[in-house]
Amino acid sequence: MSNISEIFGSMVFNDDVMKERLPKDTYKAYKKTIMEGKSLDINVANVVANAMKDWAIEKGTTHFTHWFQPMTGITAEKHDSFISATSDGKVIMEFSGKELIKGEPDASSFPSGGLRSTFEARGYTAWDPTSYAFIKDSVLCIPTAFCSYGGEVLDKKTPLLRSMEALNEQALRVLKLFGDTTTTRVITTVGPEQEYFLIDKEVYKKRKDIVFTGRTLFGAKPPKGQELEDHYFGAIKPRVSAFMKELNNELWKLGILARTEHNEVAPAQHELAPIFTNTNIACDHNQLTMETLKRIADKHGMFCLLHEKPFAGINGSGKHNNWSLSTNDGVNLLEPGTSPYDNARFLLFLCAVIKAVDEYQDLLKVSVSTAGNDHRLGGNEAPPAIISIFLGDELTSVLESVEGETAYDKEFKREMAVGVDAIPVFPKDTTDRNRTSPFAFTGNKFEFRMVGSKLSIAGPNMVLNTIVADELSRFADILEKADDFTAELNKLLKDTIKNHKRIIFNGNNYTDEWVVEAEKRGLLNLKSTPESIPYFSSEKSVTLFEKFNVLSRKEIYSRTEIVLEEYCKEINIEALTLIDIAKKDLIPSVTAYIKELSDTANSKKAFMIDVDCETEKSLIYKLSLLASSLYSKTELLENKLLEVKNCVGVEETAYFYRNSIFAAMQEMRAVIDELETNTAKKYWPFPTYGEILFSV
Repeated sequence: MSNISEIFGSMVFNDDVMKERLPKDTYKAYKKTIMEGKSLDINVANVVANAMKDWAIEKGTTHFTHWFQPMTGITAEKHDSFISATSDGKVIMEFSGKELIKGEPDASSFPSGGLRSTFEARGYTAWDPTSYAFIKDSVLCIPTAFCSYGGEVLDKKTPLLRSMEALNEQALRVLKLFGDTTTTRVITTVGPEQEYFLIDKEVYKKRKDIVFTGRTLFGAKPPKGQELEDHYFGAIKPRVSAFMKELNNELWKLGILARTEHNEVAPAQHELAPIFTNTNIACDHNQLTMETLKRIADKHGMFCLLHEKPFAGINGSGKHNNWSLSTNDGVNLLEPGTSPYDNARFLLFLCAVIKAVDEYQDLLKVSVSTAGNDHRLGGNEAPPAIISIFLGDELTSVLESVEGETAYDKEFKREMAVGVDAIPVFPKDTTDRNRTSPFAFTGNKFEFRMVGSKLSIAGPNMVLNTIVADELSRFADILEKADDFTAELNKLLKDTIKNHKRIIFNGNNYTDEWVVEAEKRGLLNLKSTPESIPYFSSEKSVTLFEKFNVLSRKEIYSRTEIVLEEYCKEINIEALTLIDIAKKDLIPSVTAYIKELSDTANSKKAFMIDVDCETEKSLIYKLSLLASSLYSKTELLENKLLEVKNCVGVEETAYFYRNSIFAAMQEMRAVIDELETNTAKKYWPFPTYGEILFSV
């Protein structure tokens, strides 16, 4: 059994390692650089690089890489060895501060939305010293930002770091107004719960649709699915338990705070939840977690599915993004306090989040919009596409009292004037949990439940940080000019609650009634990626991101194009895969079964002329009609793919894929699923849902 305290962080060049290996002056200079956000002095970088290299070599590494997060949504790395040639034809192991700080990978082969052309290949990676270097697969990985030769951002990390800084600056302005002179930094913290499926690797190899697209494109409902609700929190199977044990060990070595593991609702579905940490580090850790899930599953003869909706009729997988705000001395700004002062501050930050979510519903939906997540959202298993906030009855009552200056009699039997000295002490986390809500307050944090399981959390948190920074900035602008802080605070809280309470909904988000009610409230219902993404490049969004230097107009337009292009490419791959499967596997297999049925009927007739062959006739007739239908629908889909070239622009193309090609695929699926239920097992060429979901 592993000694967790010994293995935890053993593959990370963390603070303890640096204290041990760096000279005191170098360590202090390095820490000061991080705290002040300044460039690292090259002399300090050289010392850090040498210590990092020596530590890594002792751990058995020979190569290093600048590990970055391009717009593909996964990570990228190019390995370079530490060797350097000497004049006598030998080699020495070297690693300089210059190599640590900056790298030059090819920037033309990553998604850039037009920012880079093939002949404009140069890009730069820049060390992010706020995230520790680590060893993965015997390679020293240095977390970095990624930009083009012209300085445009090409990754997900840089805007996230900028948004964190923007929120820090505006939160400090607000705290200063409350007389806080000790807080020097406000950070956002995240704990992303990761859902995933595990299936047998041999079964995975037999499903071309999963191999090529990450999800099943067809599959009839199995006799047993999740209806008995017996998998959730059930006993973990030995094979999965062994996988989880090794997974935990590998994650702990990387300093990842993996804590909770359990079976999820659907068969073969599981969840891993970490302890909260700094958002930037949490983002790095989640990327590593997804990669490690796949790597360890492979070692155990399994395949890990991270697609948001790998199986129709079965719960999909999300990544609940638990987000909060904390000061450098550990105060959670989204936690109700024990004094009127604490609660006045809490209510102001709470109102900033409420106002942000209401005013920027579009951007929150944009941040989670993908082809895969479109299948999941609104499927009565995950939040709908409508953004709303759950606060619970207790906290909603508090806000109603603040708005109306009425008695809050749940805790105190007295009038409440809403001033700093009069805000009551109200209880923490006394409400039930609403799992249907897309954005739920859960005591001292908000749980953003719309994030898809394979999505990088950098995008959603960049948006969250930026929109809350914007509201805090507006609040600070008002309160800094106030002659009477208490009176102005009263008015600000009341006005914010009154003007933005439409976004608060504590009921069942799955009902049709809520869809009607949300429309009456004027809330957006962006059901698909093509509907959502254009909001990202609206003038309102450009103004917001440029205000805080998170993204430039040019970078916003490029990302809009990248996401829509990725959406089109995913559906195009799915359509081509379905066509290939229908023509090369399904139609020939069904035809072979029809032939066997025909041969059987003929043999029976040859043996006894008046024997009953109605079973064979009925099946032959039904299968022949279905096979013919599948063939014609396959041709239709092929023709629609040819029509794509007539679309003008990526937005029109995305809508065509959504409304025409995806619709045609769904029609094909309906026929294929019916064929599956009527075709003999020995002729059906692919593992069924039942065989896949219960393969481990």
